[in-house]
Amino acid sequence: MASEKATYSHGHHESVVRTHARRTVENSASFLIPHVQPHHHILDVGCGPGSITTGLAKLASEGQVIGCDAVQEVLVQAESLAREQNVSNVTFQKVDANALPFEDATFDITFCHQVLQHVGDPVAVLEEMRRVTKPGGVVAAREVDYKSFAFYPELEALDRWLAVYLEVARVNGAQPNAGRYLMQWAKQAGFDTKVVTFSWDTWLYQRDNAKDYGAAWADRSRYSGFATTAKKHGLASDAEIDEISKAWTELASRDDSFVVIPNGQILCPT
Repeated sequence: MASEKATYSHGHHESVVRTHARRTVENSASFLIPHVQPHHHILDVGCGPGSITTGLAKLASEGQVIGCDAVQEVLVQAESLAREQNVSNVTFQKVDANALPFEDATFDITFCHQVLQHVGDPVAVLEEMRRVTKPGGVVAAREVDYKSFAFYPELEALDRWLAVYLEVARVNGAQPNAGRYLMQWAKQAGFDTKVVTFSWDTWLYQRDNAKDYGAAWADRSRYSGFATTAKKHGLASDAEIDEISKAWTELASRDDSFVVIPNGQILCPT
């Protein structure tokens, strides 16, 4: 992408952060768990409300974990979560991922989750993550691929939601299908792709999880950065936003609904 900066497409409306706070090491970073040792020092880039970060800190119980994000508001929530869970070996910092304020070779593992899709230059961020990781360590990333979404019921307004979201992300300078580009970006960032591990995993929302996810997106469709950007750039009308929100509400109301979200994952040895 052309620039280092991009606009975060989702924004930080309560409905967005609520969805992100449901992410855990187990449901969003299981591919990384076998590589975490109790003594490790770990950096979580773009940590959001800290739900994955605190999980990593529990695994690295004798080490230290730092979660960083560009938005102070979500860092306050992350700190609160760590206190609630009595996790004392984790700290949080406001940081620009394009210029990480850490010495070279500081961390055993540097990780990001759903970050590279939202930055203007994902290769530059991977290069920074590589720089601060020790030789013999791991840089890890997990990114969604929106174009591979599947959902039921098959509603025209949900197809429209996906089409609008793809355009919203691109208007904001992001790459909504980041999962499929991870190997390419890793190669451009200087990693040896002969030893980089790429894998594919999914989130599956069904039953109560589908109800929660659909309800969250019913709100996000109206009130988050998605709606603001879509209307600002003429990508969707107020009427279309209303129909999209209603479609998510319908999905949430049904017992046979589901949402499948594929994610690409990479482990890059340093």
